[in-house]
Amino acid sequence: MILNDAARTALNSSRLAHLVTLNPDGSPQVSVVWVKAVGDELQMGHLGDGQKIRNLRRDPRCAVSIETGVRNDIGLDEYLIVHGRGEITPGGAPELLQELAHGYLGPDVTFPPMPDPPPGNIVRVHAERVGGVGPWTD
Repeated sequence: MILNDAARTALNSSRLAHLVTLNPDGSPQVSVVWVKAVGDELQMGHLGDGQKIRNLRRDPRCAVSIETGVRNDIGLDEYLIVHGRGEITPGGAPELLQELAHGYLGPDVTFPPMPDPPPGNIVRVHAERVGGVGPWTD
């Protein structure tokens, strides 16, 4: 396993994460995302076909970072960076976003807030290595 229990806990904490993909010119493109971890896979739902989706279709290399909200014993704020490859699965975004919305927005929220949301895409990032400050690195 690439992600240990502490890393999965951080990724499933309903804290905003940052997905970094590569634009056609090689420059980074950053999106704030909702995320969850299942095993060594990070999952994010996206209703549209924005730049991050186009970037991942062209080049699957990506990274996800998240702050944990924990300050360690020497005064550093813990954060996790997951490097991996993204895979796009058509459909399922409204269901995943509804699941994640309970943690990000509240237990009684309905999200997306529209009667018939588009199917969107699920981005699955397959973790290849981790970094950051916290109990997920040696």
